[in-house]
Amino acid sequence: MSIIARLAVFAVLSLASLPAAARPIRIVAFGDSLTSGWLVPHKDAWPAQLQAALRAKRYDVTVKNAGIPGDTARNALRRFDQAIDPGTDICIVEFGLNDRHRGAPLKTVRARVTALVRALRARGIAVLVLGLGGLKFADLATAEGALALDFTLPPHKYRARDGAHFNAQGYAILVKRLLPQVKTLMRRTAASKP
Repeated sequence: MSIIARLAVFAVLSLASLPAAARPIRIVAFGDSLTSGWLVPHKDAWPAQLQAALRAKRYDVTVKNAGIPGDTARNALRRFDQAIDPGTDICIVEFGLNDRHRGAPLKTVRARVTALVRALRARGIAVLVLGLGGLKFADLATAEGALALDFTLPPHKYRARDGAHFNAQGYAILVKRLLPQVKTLMRRTAASKP
């Protein structure tokens, strides 16, 4: 075998022995208008701000914004497969306010959110349940092996022009509150990978 052929074989064998590059951690933000970023530019919605904050800390991560204005936990169960891509590692679930506005009892809302969490956990996806606007899901999340953040934002200064949704500053505050729990889920995800 010529020296060039030997070098080529050596190069191929050397590359084959290198560990494969780890893929980015994939996060899906699954929610309604508070997730989609109603009334703010896309870059100011909390999923985009979360991705920027994590990347600034040198985490290899993607955050998909699967928020739809007006969506409900009931409809989320119908669009689950469309929103949650194969390979998703973490899902942040934010639903319930629109269900309540349409007359669903709190017990029904909690059952719908529980069904979402169970469907995600069945796929091996780590879950963080986000309770906004006075909704509280910490007990539900704990019972289902998920994390939760129940978050209330003061009115006025941090609200969008409709007074209900958040502005960029409000989303930035939310992201600061989310970061510790997202990092916890990222560590768990990394530890569970082969």
